[in-house]
Amino acid sequence: MEISLLKPPCKGKGVSIATPKGRTQRCSSGCSKKRMFRRDRSIPLRSSAAALSNNLSVLQLPARDLTHFGVVHGPSAQLLSAAPEGVPLAQRQLHVKEGAGVSPPLITQVHWCVLPFRVLLVLTSHRGIQMYESDGSVMVYWHALDSGDASSVQAMFARGIAASVHFICVGTWSGRVLVFDIPAKGPNIVLSEELAGHQTPITDIASECAQGQDGVADMVTADDSGVLCVWRSGPEFTLLTRIPGFGVPCPSVQLWQGIVAAGYGNGQVCLYDASTGALHIQINAHARTISALDLAPEVGKLLSAAEDTFVHIWKLNRNPESGSIEVEHCHGECISDTQVCGARFCDPSGSSFAVTGYDLAEILRFGSA
Repeated sequence: MEISLLKPPCKGKGVSIATPKGRTQRCSSGCSKKRMFRRDRSIPLRSSAAALSNNLSVLQLPARDLTHFGVVHGPSAQLLSAAPEGVPLAQRQLHVKEGAGVSPPLITQVHWCVLPFRVLLVLTSHRGIQMYESDGSVMVYWHALDSGDASSVQAMFARGIAASVHFICVGTWSGRVLVFDIPAKGPNIVLSEELAGHQTPITDIASECAQGQDGVADMVTADDSGVLCVWRSGPEFTLLTRIPGFGVPCPSVQLWQGIVAAGYGNGQVCLYDASTGALHIQINAHARTISALDLAPEVGKLLSAAEDTFVHIWKLNRNPESGSIEVEHCHGECISDTQVCGARFCDPSGSSFAVTGYDLAEILRFGSA
């Protein structure tokens, strides 16, 4: 597919966009484009964020004019509710379900799963998978990891969480993806399927509503070797395509209108066709490992954050005449002296976003300038 490139990225040296045909555009560091976002009031944390990829989850509740934030710190997950101006209204801490062992197990991820009929908060750890009502008040399901699949030197853990139709999918250290069938209410959650497409630990899972279109990809899984698997959900999940890795982990992945966006350990963001696995475009976005990607589905904004202290926002678009993919760099933000470990848009239009960093005891918030 032919790729049309718009303005090259700004706010960072060495950032470039390349197509499979070898065309490259590089940003000059002297760009004076007007800033799209400004720093808003931060939200204090009781404990700093752990150095984990995708270590921030956001749930917007427009009807109540609230936003929920979830951050992992060691064996606990911090849940915070905040008003639009950033005033913290409530905090709650969740811990891993206790079991055998001397030290408390570490949490690997916390994520809100928005299903058509309910919202559940999912917590993964080295021990298992816990599902709560959206406010974290009641645990409705607990799934213990099976140590039978682990060697004596291999650490068990679950990581990578996404909702797809009426399923919640969770990745594991073995490369398997567990598919849970979620009822409209109550705790009768059932492990309905295990997906086998990976040979190394799952790093992230992303999904998109296919709106009833047959044969359309609506979920993508990533692993430690950089392999991506694209799936179609249903009573039985179908593997549509497998995108080979190149020896570099893929910590974060997103899916939007048939485009897979993958962030890699070498700082690159690659855009693939979800149905064929073909590489559309490669962006040399960051100087260090990408720690988070997120998408604003209403407008096609892509957020990338990395350990190089930078957060970038890109605009993805399909040319209505040619159908080609266009990419434009919209904004760059440097979080000085911070190893960024989580970043999310706070609304589906991408008008605000939040950032967490290792050893940073606050959630940084940014709104439209």
